[in-house]
Amino acid sequence: MNQSTLRRAALGVGAPVAAVAFAVALSSIVLIVSGNNPITAFADMIEYASRLETIVDILNEATPLYLAGIAAAIGFRMNLFNIGVEGQYLIAAFFAAAIGSAGFVVDLPGPLHVAVILLVAMSVGAAWAGVAGALKVTRGINEVISTIMLNFIAVGGVIAWLLVEFQDDSGATNSGTTPLPESGRMPSLNGILEIVTREISKGRELTGVLVVALVVGVGYHLFINRTRIGFDFRASGFNPLAARAGGVPPKRMIMYAMLLSGAVAGLVGMFEVLSDKGQYSQSFVRGIGFNGIAVALIGRNNAVGVAVGALLFGFLSSSSGILQITGSATPEIVEIMKGIIVLSAVVAYEVVRRIRTRDEARTAAEATQRSDTDSAPLDGSEVTA
Repeated sequence: MNQSTLRRAALGVGAPVAAVAFAVALSSIVLIVSGNNPITAFADMIEYASRLETIVDILNEATPLYLAGIAAAIGFRMNLFNIGVEGQYLIAAFFAAAIGSAGFVVDLPGPLHVAVILLVAMSVGAAWAGVAGALKVTRGINEVISTIMLNFIAVGGVIAWLLVEFQDDSGATNSGTTPLPESGRMPSLNGILEIVTREISKGRELTGVLVVALVVGVGYHLFINRTRIGFDFRASGFNPLAARAGGVPPKRMIMYAMLLSGAVAGLVGMFEVLSDKGQYSQSFVRGIGFNGIAVALIGRNNAVGVAVGALLFGFLSSSSGILQITGSATPEIVEIMKGIIVLSAVVAYEVVRRIRTRDEARTAAEATQRSDTDSAPLDGSEVTA
């Protein structure tokens, strides 16, 4: 292994290590300023996270974050900022829950019933994101503006109106769509996990949507790195002008990216729709789409990196409660830590990018100098006419 390869490897490892080190150092300073002992706080969080029940909580928190991160990463690969993951997964979850509890669907066998719900969620998410894509390729409207507006329309308009039409007849204050029958629920993975651990207590259930997230992650990796259209995605995102000159249609790539991103975003809410709750209600979990963007930034749009970011956020969210119980810190400090981690990752990766650019420029200059030297006459004589 030559020196150049070692340097590239060191830079690749150094960026996340530096980001984590900086985040821990800055978080420690924040804890000290707020009158808390950082060693005690971190020790409590790590000890709590080592429990099996907490590990289940972390995986349950990380699953929708991972799907949201992959959805955002697909857009980032094309230099598209799909900030509408939030609205896409909410409206997809609503229609998936509503159609999944409809009379013509509830009689389907369990696996087919779940498949229909997943297909509806992906289709609605893709269609909602496709609106932003169509506006960009036909009218040149920036996807950031259109997806933000579509978020407001989805949450404050369509869902608020349709929830009245599809809500159940129980008369409950927190009403929602009619709960799905058992055939529309995804079984937990407790049995599989307990084979290699112990019995999971305190009513914790590992969501079966974790399997869906794993399939999406593997599919995303293979799509981006092993297919022709994935190469076109990366080429268009890296250098749109060169990709267009090479025959890659930019507008088609934009539509593909938005549709695919929306389809994955549609799966984010399935961890709740396919759970024991089995419905879309007024208290449906929100905010995952925006956190997914942060997870994608931490993971650098890489399938494994996004998983690390999702698990890190899941760890912080699941461990925040223990800080208040032990009195070692306030739970709000976790939100500060999340922001510090994202900021640290962005800064560290930008520093590494600049170092790599400088190294590439130096290597190109040295290669050019060697080429000029090799092409010069050995005796110094010149050819005259």
